[in-house]
Amino acid sequence: MLVALFRLLARLPLSVLHGMGRFFGILAYTWPGKYRDRLRANAAQAGYPGDRFAREAAAQAGAMIFEMPKVWFQPDHCLARVVSNDDDVVAAARAENRGIVFMTPHLGCFEITARHQARQMPLTVMFRPPRKAAIAPLLDEARNTSNLRAVPATMQGVREFVRALRRGEGIGMLPDQAPARGEGVWAPFFGRMAYTVTLPGKLAAPGDVPVILAAGERLPRGQGWRVHYVRVPGPLPESAEAQAALFNAAMETLIRRFPEQYLWSYNRYKTPRGAPPAPDAPVAEGHAGASAADASMDDAR
Repeated sequence: MLVALFRLLARLPLSVLHGMGRFFGILAYTWPGKYRDRLRANAAQAGYPGDRFAREAAAQAGAMIFEMPKVWFQPDHCLARVVSNDDDVVAAARAENRGIVFMTPHLGCFEITARHQARQMPLTVMFRPPRKAAIAPLLDEARNTSNLRAVPATMQGVREFVRALRRGEGIGMLPDQAPARGEGVWAPFFGRMAYTVTLPGKLAAPGDVPVILAAGERLPRGQGWRVHYVRVPGPLPESAEAQAALFNAAMETLIRRFPEQYLWSYNRYKTPRGAPPAPDAPVAEGHAGASAADASMDDAR
């Protein structure tokens, strides 16, 4: 049933899907509750206060949800609407023949970036199995396509990641998804400590595997997406805490390119059950206000 519904939605023009998503995204934001409160608090933490910015972020979150059927079930149509000025970043990393660790935060359309990467090399991505079994067939069909394979976030999935890197292939994961106890360390993220996954560093550091941040910027009026690739400078530091801090700082820089498209409503600062309490965040000069230019663009809209 869900597969049929998503296939039906995929037939609609991208501009219509984005318009529908923006409408329902703003509608969800107008309802008082945890969603709106968390979105506004997290955005303000990063230096983007104000209702206007938060409404646009909610609209973009809605567009992200409604574009998924199109990306999943008409990937060729969508990939024809992707532009990127950073393909040379991926090509240079591929030439090193050590595989690539792609880190794709909750920014823009993270489903299109995986398909764009899979056009360039075989890609294995990690996902958390859905809580509702009815959704599993939909995700299985959507996320296992040509040159793209999804593995669960288990030890078996980690082993598949290791094998993929040994073959010189790409692996992909969400670096800003709060990990379970024992799978992360505390590191600053927009001036506040966030429990941050350590798996990217564990996989990349031993073999000096290239690490690339990726994001699919949503273009206006249903034009498509612009995929950004940014390589994290190496070699990586030795400690997990230093690696996590480096990755989070790189994510911050990428998010500030188009901050309205970050999923600010995600509970990024939660403490996983059984995890140690968060230490105080180090004071970073100029962090509290983000940048005056970024913050002021909320008023300029």
